[in-house]
Amino acid sequence: MRHLLGVAVLLLPMVWAMSAEGRAAVPLPKPRPAQAPGVQDSREGDVEKKNLPDSGRPEAEPEQAADPKSNAAAAKPAASPCRLALTETIAIAPSIPPIHGPGACGGEDLVRLEAVVLAGGQRVPLKPAAILRCTMASAIADWARTDMAALAGKLGSALSEIDNFDSFECRGRNRIKGAQLSEHGKANALDVRGFKLASGKFISLTDRNESREVREQVLHSVCARFSTVLGPGSDWYHEDHIHLDLAERRSSYRICQWNVYDPLPQVAPLLPAVRPDEAPPREVAEGQAEGGHPPAAAAPPSQQPAQAEPPTAEPEGAESEAAAPVVTTPKATKSRRDQSRGARAKAAKAGAAQPKTTPPEAAQPEAAQPEAAQPEPAPPDAAPAPASPETPAADAATPETTKPAAPPPVQKKKRKPRRAPQPNFFGLPLPKFPR
Repeated sequence: MRHLLGVAVLLLPMVWAMSAEGRAAVPLPKPRPAQAPGVQDSREGDVEKKNLPDSGRPEAEPEQAADPKSNAAAAKPAASPCRLALTETIAIAPSIPPIHGPGACGGEDLVRLEAVVLAGGQRVPLKPAAILRCTMASAIADWARTDMAALAGKLGSALSEIDNFDSFECRGRNRIKGAQLSEHGKANALDVRGFKLASGKFISLTDRNESREVREQVLHSVCARFSTVLGPGSDWYHEDHIHLDLAERRSSYRICQWNVYDPLPQVAPLLPAVRPDEAPPREVAEGQAEGGHPPAAAAPPSQQPAQAEPPTAEPEGAESEAAAPVVTTPKATKSRRDQSRGARAKAAKAGAAQPKTTPPEAAQPEAAQPEAAQPEPAPPDAAPAPASPETPAADAATPETTKPAAPPPVQKKKRKPRRAPQPNFFGLPLPKFPR
């Protein structure tokens, strides 16, 4: 029963509001005034005029701007302090729109640096023109107007051109794929190869034949103005130009890596110098001539050829003395047909090192030959037989028992007997047990 009463109490106000008396008691919103703007319908995108007065007159359109240039000026961002300071009296650098490339390439407040204006009004162009941030362009202009112009004056000329090797380029460091974004990709770097004077001379900053003093002056000037300077000696990517940028690092850290090398020699020593006349004689190894061939050593007295002596008559009792042992001495043959040049050199070297004579024992068998084998002495009245043109007289007078000296025997080195490997167990020697 109580529940039914509670439901009736809740439904009673609702029934009363739906009745005519209840509708008359609820206040309604005021009608929309005629001068109110139309309401935009988000579904169709058109402006619909609702709650218009009965007359149906359309609403007046808003007034259009009288000056379109003022709207463009209002939409254009304000010029930066650098842009206001970089006037035409310092550099010809028109502004360009911002560049937003892939990644973080590009930047804001960019200019195209075409030329630097010196103090006297002379323009020094950059070839080609460089796309840089305004701060970097201002630093390049100040460097050229102050340091480079003064250096050209010391050389007796004037600055006329700056060689731009590279400026803005959306790439990684050293053009390596996947490397960190280079300052060139941020339009915050310039690569300079050299500068040209009014006299027509081009000074390359990486040419070793240029004046070392000039290159050192440029080194000191750029390292004092820019936060990064890379040149020869830093890496092989900067061997033909100088990299300059204004990269911001912690604690204003700077990098200056540029080795100013000494000039190369004009003439390279390709051949050795001529030996002077006052030089001491060259030392030659013992047993070797200066030309590289062993010297022709003189034969020892034991090997000298025997002189041909005229045969003399012997008494009848000489036959008993012929049976005695005869000691023969070796002789050095002179026939080119028997020995070659190399054999004669070896025989001479062996004889010079250790001359040997044939012992009596070795000559005993040949000497104890029958009397018929011995040459008969010629009669005293007989003239000696003429020697043949091919065989010298010493060979004709030499008995048949003489022989050339044999080379000394080659002594072989005695080899040491190999020891039997000692038994071991994983490298550890095993104990020996008595048998």
